[in-house]
Amino acid sequence: MRATSNSASPDETAALAKALSAEVGPGDVILLEGDLGAGKTTFARALCAALGVDGPVTSPTFGVAHRYDAPIGLIAHLDLHRLGEVGLMDRELVDDELDAADLAIVEWPSGAPGLEDEATWRVSLAHAGADHRTIAVERLAGGGA
Repeated sequence: MRATSNSASPDETAALAKALSAEVGPGDVILLEGDLGAGKTTFARALCAALGVDGPVTSPTFGVAHRYDAPIGLIAHLDLHRLGEVGLMDRELVDDELDAADLAIVEWPSGAPGLEDEATWRVSLAHAGADHRTIAVERLAGGGA
């Protein structure tokens, strides 16, 4: 499954994340790809809210990962931007977060080689001028429940 949508605002991006929340489940790993400012954290925040996270969802850029309790279970939200090329120790950190989580959302997944093999969903966000974004959601063959 692959669907591409256009978003003209953060609210429209959030609506797309809410739609995805009806499709995801325990064991899923969701990759969020896109340039800086493309809306990855906006998407992650809205997805977490739609999955029942109570409270603020913030970017884990400086802490690498945040964990949130939700009715679906523990959600791990990772941001691998600062890790760049992930070394063995860093990949172990990523694996620890994935193992602990019932569902994982990973921004900048290219920082962890091989992660795509474990992923269930890929969400690609791209600038399309002003506040507009193109958002592609793809169900992957690997990983998941």
